[in-house]
Amino acid sequence: MPLISIIDDDVSFRVATDSLLRARGYTVHAFASAAEFLRSPQLDQTRCVITDVQMPDISGLELQTLLRQQGHTVPIIFITAYPEESARARAFRDGAAYFLLKPIDASILIRCLEKALTARDAANP
Repeated sequence: MPLISIIDDDVSFRVATDSLLRARGYTVHAFASAAEFLRSPQLDQTRCVITDVQMPDISGLELQTLLRQQGHTVPIIFITAYPEESARARAFRDGAAYFLLKPIDASILIRCLEKALTARDAANP
């Protein structure tokens, strides 16, 4: 199964999402910050990122920019409790796969993840 990286400063969201994805058979690594993820050996192995939009230091949107600047084309699923149209527009302009609102329905997240991975595999045979 592909490696999924969860990046969120909310420990309860990280734990719940980690458990959900592991129960579905995914390999998961969870990070409390974008900086932690960017320093990790999992960066190059990650096949999809699930990240919060608003985080201290490096936001999810800033993470997306950094990843794209480094040549990473990994699909990114944004999750936020504070929907702002400008953030949503920027995320999609810069290539986000999905932009979902907390609290997130588990079945919707799984469906979005599966579609993002399928699209990634189709684009990178």
